[in-house]
Amino acid sequence: MTYVINSEEVNSVPRPMKWRKVCCLPESNRFGPLDLNAGDQNQVKMTVDEYETIRLIDLEGFTQEECAKKMNVARTTVQGIYIEARKKLAESLVNGKVLQIEGGEYRLCDGLGNGCGQGCYKRRRRMGCSGKEEGED
Repeated sequence: MTYVINSEEVNSVPRPMKWRKVCCLPESNRFGPLDLNAGDQNQVKMTVDEYETIRLIDLEGFTQEECAKKMNVARTTVQGIYIEARKKLAESLVNGKVLQIEGGEYRLCDGLGNGCGQGCYKRRRRMGCSGKEEGED
């Protein structure tokens, strides 16, 4: 790809996509009023990575910096994702729209990698109250 900046041609390679690490998919991917017909006009779409920022920051109590480390992205990226997620959540609640969680730019965590621990749902499910892996003595 070639760009012209200040009358000079500059060859540029697009920045590679950085996948956001997500611990787990939501138990349910659809929320909203029980008595509403879920047409597209009554629906708000939230991505899985937006859902993950809500889970980590609002439910687990992480800071944006900690959330960014868990998701393997920059804090400013988390900030932007989180702002969009909160807007979508508010639109669904205030306007009585169905919230549909799907898609996004993410890879699922296997629960075994470095950085998996507090806030990792997959790892917590394998751990007992003692904090040791199930089966450890």
